[in-house]
Amino acid sequence: MWTPPNRTKHPLPDTRWPTAEQAAQSRLFSPVRIGSVEAEQRTWVPAMVPWRATDDGFVTDDVVDWYRRFAEGQPGVLVVEATGIRDIPSGPLLRIGHDRFVPGLRRLADAVREASGGHTRLFIQVIDFLTIRRRPPIHKFLGRYLAITDAHRAAVGLGNATDEDVRNALAALPVDRLREALSPREAESLDYGYRERVWDTHLPHIRELPQVLPDLFADAAERAYAAGFDGVELHYAHAYTMASFLSRLNARDDGYGSTREGRVRLPVEVVERARDRVGSEPVLGARFLGDEVIEGGSDLDDATWFGVQLARAGLDYLSVSKGGKFEDAAQPKVGWSVYPYTGQSGYECMPTVYSDERGPFHRNVPLAEAVRRTLRDAGSDIPVVTSGGIGTFEEAEAVLAEDRADIVGAARATLADPDWFLKTRLGHGDQVRRCQFTNYCEALDQKHKKVTCQLWDRLELDAPDVPLDPTGRRRLVAPPWRR
Repeated sequence: MWTPPNRTKHPLPDTRWPTAEQAAQSRLFSPVRIGSVEAEQRTWVPAMVPWRATDDGFVTDDVVDWYRRFAEGQPGVLVVEATGIRDIPSGPLLRIGHDRFVPGLRRLADAVREASGGHTRLFIQVIDFLTIRRRPPIHKFLGRYLAITDAHRAAVGLGNATDEDVRNALAALPVDRLREALSPREAESLDYGYRERVWDTHLPHIRELPQVLPDLFADAAERAYAAGFDGVELHYAHAYTMASFLSRLNARDDGYGSTREGRVRLPVEVVERARDRVGSEPVLGARFLGDEVIEGGSDLDDATWFGVQLARAGLDYLSVSKGGKFEDAAQPKVGWSVYPYTGQSGYECMPTVYSDERGPFHRNVPLAEAVRRTLRDAGSDIPVVTSGGIGTFEEAEAVLAEDRADIVGAARATLADPDWFLKTRLGHGDQVRRCQFTNYCEALDQKHKKVTCQLWDRLELDAPDVPLDPTGRRRLVAPPWRR
């Protein structure tokens, strides 16, 4: 896990919570128009993957309990986790790649509406991702995954040998010599696990992504609205397919890479196809990166330009994130998959209380501010969502009052206390369970364990009807707020 040099532990900022009367007069608790809908307040719970779906991608009781608990805090908008658009196995992640998933998603939407008393708008984030494999043992890499070439034969001095003889010769080499005998991509697959890129156009299914993805995203949007969601958020951020098309690293030479115009082409076509399919009324937004934070990657200058193009294509809002890339991720253990939140880009996506001199608090706001300013200069008034290390009313209100963003998202802070928006609005901010920004939750996510918060997952384990993790030692939802 990457950590900043000369890091120090930062205390949580002192804060003053508003009275109910002050909260009622605030920007944070004022309504905001998002496309065709109005959110009652500018509070937002970003998408978080809790690892509670079935291995086939279906909604479970645990999934419903998770989102119902957030809905009880009555945020303005609640965004359901990244949900796969393909009808392929993807582990315990929600899926929306077939009509059979719609009934479960409708059950989820109904539960949120009921639990929030109709006060919360519900969006769902939809995502595509490419193949990634676990880091293999050397014998498995050589025996199953490595395609033997003449370069390998030359490296071991066996010009006319069989593939099996070459594999045996490679296996006999010291590890450093073995890496020298491999191409850079082969060595990476040995050390990190195989990973596809959107510029691997020698692979037919990668070359065909521009022809395939617009309909897959449009199909997902149709199913989401059929299930009763108020909006759809296209996942154009972090380590996944659509963010990779936007990246400066995207060197495709087929009109869908290399230049800014080429890199934004498919993301725009996805927006346009979804709009054509669902019409102008349903809310359609996107989460994208203000900065990739990787060598050779896209930066804020790219992001501001992309934001204008995406808004013109028909989006109703933009949510700005940062980093979270595979390119600088830490090497995984053998048998583990590379995790895109372990390098510097991952740290910048979710900074901890152990930070550089800037601290972990609201350090992504300048990115959203720049995107918003550029949109306004271009004549677009769509709202911009910022998030990252915002955990107090004062911080959120200042961002809005200074026109640095239109909506404030809080993932970890809301995981720590799903009622923190409601407590603040009702004048009970002193009861908020404040996130410590230790990333206990993120460590569980990295291990694909059901995500919880250390501030509440050991509380009241014997209370009636408390859902527990498989060990029976962690509760899966925060305790209720007893006013």
